[in-house]
Amino acid sequence: MDATVIVDDAIPFYMPSGNECVLFETAFRQGLPVMLKGPTGCGKTRFVAHMAARLGLALNTVACHDDLTAADLTGRFLLKGGETQWVDGPLTHSVRQGGICYLDEVVEARKDVTVVLHPLTDDRRLLPLERTGELLEAPDNFMMVISYNPGYQNILKSLKPSTRQRFIGIDFDYPAAEQEVQIICKETGLDRMRCVPLVNLARSIRNLKDLDLEEGASTRLLVYCATLMMAGISPLEAAQATLIEPLSDEESAKEGLLEVVRATFE
Repeated sequence: MDATVIVDDAIPFYMPSGNECVLFETAFRQGLPVMLKGPTGCGKTRFVAHMAARLGLALNTVACHDDLTAADLTGRFLLKGGETQWVDGPLTHSVRQGGICYLDEVVEARKDVTVVLHPLTDDRRLLPLERTGELLEAPDNFMMVISYNPGYQNILKSLKPSTRQRFIGIDFDYPAAEQEVQIICKETGLDRMRCVPLVNLARSIRNLKDLDLEEGASTRLLVYCATLMMAGISPLEAAQATLIEPLSDEESAKEGLLEVVRATFE
């Protein structure tokens, strides 16, 4: 089951690299929250969309940011037609209706956000709404999922142990070379002979040690590059737009990346 690729037009394409699908489905069946850890663009969000469709669950995705508050998740009173009405946030909506509430890059949110999650992510599975006086019990078909990139963590942006230890963790990384080739072929329609050099290029970039890149070329960027190539853009131009400019603003770093790109395509 863990190595099976589900082919269904209604299910977003995802190619497993291990037992992550089995772990996720088992966690859902057992009422356990899940934490996904891995670099940007390695497939975490696609994986959640795939699993939500595979399990027949509604998916509420929240892209976390510095200004995201607990009220943005739970809800607030708003004026509607001259009356004050309570409006559920995405977390409260998911708890009431069931489904997956997915907080993408949760470490970007304010600290009060993670506090709201605590009673939902232990055996209580409760969501207290102080403003309305409600105490919501999560149904069996509710699941809490968060993700973050450990490479970006610092003392100001990190998950406390008291939060991390409420989740089961699934570690993500870039796919193995052959698997990444298959993913790009499937996602873009670019033929295998043209996908292989792209993957080799990405692996070379990821192994660079002297350019001080925050992250290497993601699978997502490779898909972008292959998409441009399928549309008629030359490999060199496509790589510059997707594998150089998004990775750095430093001229010296971009020159170094350009050398690697030229070595691949010229």
